[in-house]
Amino acid sequence: MRNHQELKEEAVAEKILSHPKFQQMSHQKSVFGWSFSFIIFVMYVAFIWVIGTNPELFATKVNPDGVTTWGIYVGIFVIIFSFVITAIYVYFANGKFEKITQDVVKEVMGAEDEK
Repeated sequence: MRNHQELKEEAVAEKILSHPKFQQMSHQKSVFGWSFSFIIFVMYVAFIWVIGTNPELFATKVNPDGVTTWGIYVGIFVIIFSFVITAIYVYFANGKFEKITQDVVKEVMGAEDEK
């Protein structure tokens, strides 16, 4: 059986989740996250597709006298690009989106304190 405090916390959480600003932020964060996931997915699929269909492209040497191939550079680019995309997402998720969440919580808690 739940006590009074748990019921109160549940009511506050429900108010936060149903707040229009929170719902808008949640939607934006979802679109943002799925868009970045799609970009990363396409990047990796393209990379693997080229390896599977035209491996000679990545096997081409950067310098005819050297040993480094374009595949090394493309592979490094894919990894770095993934880190950069992830860092951008984390920056926005922990910045803009977190600020909106905190503002909504303050609004709801302020309204709760007035009661």
